[in-house]
Amino acid sequence: MAQIDGGKEQGRVKDQDQPGAKAAVGGPTAGGGVVVEVREKKGPLRAAIPTMPFPLAVICLFLNTFIPGLGTFISAFTVLCGARSELISERGVCCVFWLNVAAALIQILTAVIMVGWIMSIFWGMDMVILASYRDQGLPQDV
Repeated sequence: MAQIDGGKEQGRVKDQDQPGAKAAVGGPTAGGGVVVEVREKKGPLRAAIPTMPFPLAVICLFLNTFIPGLGTFISAFTVLCGARSELISERGVCCVFWLNVAAALIQILTAVIMVGWIMSIFWGMDMVILASYRDQGLPQDV
């Protein structure tokens, strides 16, 4: 298995003879094609984004768009109400709650220079994406 580490992403190279078939890594393929699987490495703040029901995620995105950090702050409380996150198993519910509160404060404090506003909108988009994966039953690391 080959690892490509550019700071944020790790890749695994897989060879395949046909779609859906597994082949040995590094072996020649009939079609000569190489499939590269890329998984993004998330930092602790980004991994702490909770997976909420879709309507609530859309409301948080809306709030983050017009009042930076407010949707992120509300999403922090969803962790206390049972919303799941990738980081809960490693750090616990309380730590994930405080990481979300910290992300909201960063968004609010840096909104003056537009960085927090942009970060807030992307945070809301990530919430909606995670919620859509949850509703479709897909794994969250897609």
